[in-house]
Amino acid sequence: MSFAVRLGVSALALSVAAGSAFAQDDEFWAKAGEQFQGVTLRGVTEATPPSNYISDVLAPEFEEKTGIRVEIETTSWDQMYDKAIKDMEAGTGIYDMVYIEQDIVYAYLARDFLVNVTQALEENPDLKAPSFDEADFTTFADYFRGDDGDLYGIPMEAFIKIYLYRTDLFSDPEVQAAYKEKTGKDLAPATTHEDYQAIAEFFTQWGEDHDMDLWGTTAQAHTGHPASWYEYVESVAPTFGVYGWGIDPDNNYAATVENGGAMNSDAAKAALRWWLHMRDIAPPESVQSTWTEVATTFAAGRAAQGLVYGENAAWIASDDTKSRVVGNVGVALPPLQDGVMEAAESGEGYIGYYDGGAFGLPVTSKNRDAALLFLQYIGQESVQPGWAVAAPRITHTATYDDAGVQDMNTELGGYYDMLKDQGRLFAGAPAYPFHAQLREAVAPIFYEILTGSIDPDAGLDQMAEKAEQELTDLGYRQ
Repeated sequence: MSFAVRLGVSALALSVAAGSAFAQDDEFWAKAGEQFQGVTLRGVTEATPPSNYISDVLAPEFEEKTGIRVEIETTSWDQMYDKAIKDMEAGTGIYDMVYIEQDIVYAYLARDFLVNVTQALEENPDLKAPSFDEADFTTFADYFRGDDGDLYGIPMEAFIKIYLYRTDLFSDPEVQAAYKEKTGKDLAPATTHEDYQAIAEFFTQWGEDHDMDLWGTTAQAHTGHPASWYEYVESVAPTFGVYGWGIDPDNNYAATVENGGAMNSDAAKAALRWWLHMRDIAPPESVQSTWTEVATTFAAGRAAQGLVYGENAAWIASDDTKSRVVGNVGVALPPLQDGVMEAAESGEGYIGYYDGGAFGLPVTSKNRDAALLFLQYIGQESVQPGWAVAAPRITHTATYDDAGVQDMNTELGGYYDMLKDQGRLFAGAPAYPFHAQLREAVAPIFYEILTGSIDPDAGLDQMAEKAEQELTDLGYRQ
């Protein structure tokens, strides 16, 4: 038998096997859903591309296969948290699924808000889908495990905050020559803060000189929204070597330099001053920009480079109904201070934020078993490739090898390769159960820095002191 024939027979066998597997899966979903006819599951999540895919694609698919209706409420980030937490605190059971961002899961676990999914499926084997296996998830799932190693949330998005740049501008001969003349360097994606700043200053001036709506960088610098605080502590400060918000949990949760912390260290102050300068030469809407507006600013072609959440990379690079820079988007690692990359590679530090979230099942849900089915449905391998192409998030190891995902990887300039090969250099938020309380305690001071009411250095001193006081009041500092 020739190789071509053998290959054809093998492909046919695989196709038949796959068809048989899909048929068995459909049979499981139909049978499992029989006992839940008339049930409507309700979930709440942030209106992001990955969440919209659940609402628009996966929920209708699940209803068709099981007969269980699913209503996904997509709303703003702050409303999503407010609604989910109030529901779980009051025990009203409005929601059967809630979005759990990686940075808040530790607080939810500390308050026993979530069902142990691993245990629940072990106790109810009839509900266990043959197409669902926890082992299929990437290591990002570990952020949603308890101390017992069990899973308390089904990962539904995972992405890194990356350095996007305009390839059309960076490759323009006229621009390259002008940059070389001004700086003495070749124009290329920055690897240091000094180079990033030089590029930002150059393009802001270039836009002004050529009467273009073009600035040198983005800035997620809203003066009254946590997005600005997150950009500083999770995306900028680590590139200067300030990790875990500048708090040392192994040293009595110290935040001030005086007590061994780093929140108001020289490195932290240098990071903040650098970022504030970037904000000052960014598009004017930056002072009211959250993660959403930063993405739309870049997609509108108003910035030559910027730090943008990876969940937005796909539509920015490929959707010409929303983006003016389709085909002209490059990806790179963020600029770093000396020693930061070495610290990340050794596991002592990290170079930026590995963001993402999961869908969790509140203990207050009135439809726990039906919700367990839906969580498995969105967690099975077969639905992942289409999801990854529609919104650049990967939570399953096998998704990287899908042909459609590889095509999108090329269109995104190698973003998926970066996520797979260098995602380990990024990190999620520190495992602080006090995450929200501390953010709310120090953010008002941060906003005063942004509005110019407080000098940046003095403001960080105040933030560090306030952090230690809050941690003392919460019982973490002794």
